[in-house]
Amino acid sequence: MKKILLISDTHGHLDQKIIKYINEVDEVWHAGDIGTTEVVEGISAIKTIRGVYGNIDGHELRSQFPENQIFICEEIKVLMTHIGGYPGRYNARVKNLISKEKPQLYICGHSHILKVIQDPKNKLLHMNPGACGVQGFHQIRTLLRFEINQDKVENLEVLELGRRGETIASGQ
Repeated sequence: MKKILLISDTHGHLDQKIIKYINEVDEVWHAGDIGTTEVVEGISAIKTIRGVYGNIDGHELRSQFPENQIFICEEIKVLMTHIGGYPGRYNARVKNLISKEKPQLYICGHSHILKVIQDPKNKLLHMNPGACGVQGFHQIRTLLRFEINQDKVENLEVLELGRRGETIASGQ
């Protein structure tokens, strides 16, 4: 069993609220728009990070992370990318990847809108954790925590970090 923290759209911001959740999991998955190498260094100093680059990420992050991650966690095939859409509205690139790779879990970011949707047509679970950074149009900073136990996604939780403009430097 693996405990996963799924984040996206940090846009260079990694506060103590996020660090607290990183300490409670086995791996952190970042669905793009990381923003700075300091975010990666902050996470990787604590836990293993898997990620993809996003549209705001420069050459340094693009050299560290691919556009797409396709991997097996426990017994689940995962496809992660930054921009891709959601069930019924995938872009052409992701539609082709899903058809070719047949993942059971498809993850993206970019929209800053938290969504978890079953896609019965493609037999997968779609996750977008929303945005946990302080830049963007989202109102509430969100992320997802879940477990992968063999071939099942279990104990899925939506974690709220507060309003977009609120940050806590004291570590609360």
